[in-house]
Amino acid sequence: MASEKILNQKKEEVTKLANEMKEAKLILLTDYRGINVENVTNLRADLRKCNTKYSVIKNNITRRALQEAGIEGLEANLEGPTAVIMSNEDYLEPSKIIYNFTKNNDYYKIKAGVIDGKVMSAEEIITLAKLPSKETLLSMLAGALLANISKFAVALDQVRIQKESGAEVPETTEA
Repeated sequence: MASEKILNQKKEEVTKLANEMKEAKLILLTDYRGINVENVTNLRADLRKCNTKYSVIKNNITRRALQEAGIEGLEANLEGPTAVIMSNEDYLEPSKIIYNFTKNNDYYKIKAGVIDGKVMSAEEIITLAKLPSKETLLSMLAGALLANISKFAVALDQVRIQKESGAEVPETTEA
């Protein structure tokens, strides 16, 4: 039987992990079989750039931390080797990094996760990871808005040119 000191250390570890999980915008559970040290080192470095933490934690500790954090529905995914990825800032960028990593590493798989408190399947996370980044979506929106403004400006300029030339401006009626 484990000593009381070891049990207390594990309880502290569970509580600390549970508190991190409560704060996290993203929690991903991944199966890390079949990757070498070099690949996982590169993956950790990429995740660190977007302030994301990559940890290999015993399934039993992860299970207890999820329970303490009040997160249900991931227990079935805590089988076999499991890495836990957590981010407090963004969920899209780390999801993209992990998704791209899974495309290049056949055995590395997303099991499931939690995004903003909602438990999600691997398929849902992959769907989100395939979306363009927030910056890309905003630039697409800005481009669409600018195109309409440009068309409006050209139309107004044509009206001005017609008025200056003395031509009659046709009246438009809307149905």
